[in-house]
Amino acid sequence: MIRIFTLFLGLLFLACSITDKNKGGIQDSPEGMAFIPAGNFVMGGRSAGAYADEFPKHEVSVSAFYIDLHEVSNQEFMAFVEATNYKTIAEQNIDWEAMKKNLPPNTSKPHDSILQAGSLVFNQTDGPVNLQDYAQWWRWTIGANWKQPEGPGSSIANRMNHPVVHIAWEDANIYAKWSNKRLPTEAEWEWAAQGGNPEHIYPWGNTAVEAAFDKANFWQGLFPYNNRQLDGYYGTAPIASYPVNGYGLFDMAGNVWEWCQDRYDFNAYANDAREGQVINPQGPKRYNDPREPLALKHVMRGGSFLCNDSYCSGYRAARRMSSSRDSSFNHTGFRCVKDL
Repeated sequence: MIRIFTLFLGLLFLACSITDKNKGGIQDSPEGMAFIPAGNFVMGGRSAGAYADEFPKHEVSVSAFYIDLHEVSNQEFMAFVEATNYKTIAEQNIDWEAMKKNLPPNTSKPHDSILQAGSLVFNQTDGPVNLQDYAQWWRWTIGANWKQPEGPGSSIANRMNHPVVHIAWEDANIYAKWSNKRLPTEAEWEWAAQGGNPEHIYPWGNTAVEAAFDKANFWQGLFPYNNRQLDGYYGTAPIASYPVNGYGLFDMAGNVWEWCQDRYDFNAYANDAREGQVINPQGPKRYNDPREPLALKHVMRGGSFLCNDSYCSGYRAARRMSSSRDSSFNHTGFRCVKDL
């Protein structure tokens, strides 16, 4: 009897220890991160503005994880660069031989003066333009990078608490590994953006965009030539400038697009739906964008300060965007996640 009682006490102690550790996982999140519980949800478009690649909706199960409370800031990225001497893709001259593999055959090589280090910078137009022609508002800018967001002469000196921009997927992935984290899967990102309520269209809830200018940093007005700046900012906003979502996360809508781990495949959801409930999907095994079949694209989520319903509605929790893994813009950054 004594031995049985002793065994019972031992099992009770073990059970209490496990419970305490699980509680600690919630209460003792790594600094600057939030605990996201495990759960099941229906992934995909849930509003009239949904795009074709947000369908079919399908069931997903996600394990618990930690995620950064906010997008990686200039201050945080500078610490990484100072520790590693890392140079972002935007700070390196373009390797034409590597680049042309992702372009249509027989594409002419640009002049060497164009192949210098640089990135894409938003350029407001003077009036209405064809919204299918992105070249109307994106300008290739030599010398633009995370330290000079608008190109030579610009600076982040007064923007250290803003999200870092001009970050390519490869840059974000290397930073994540350096910080002992990783980039979120697309499913993890969408689950976290919903803030615990799968009925939410936006990370802030279901308040219509027209009345949500105080909820996130996005384009109010007529894109890309008239920004009313009702949210208080023309470009990026300091991190934590707007209310958190249900999980305590800042800027899951707007400010800057955030890279995910997943390759972009237009048919990814159809493939997952055929499997029934997908557990911790890691993304497609291949790249597939019919519009640019040679490009190696990864998923981006969350929208940016440029998002508007007439253009991309990227602030919706289910909205998917993609870009080639070596592309960078002054509205693209990232945040990281960590396994329990």
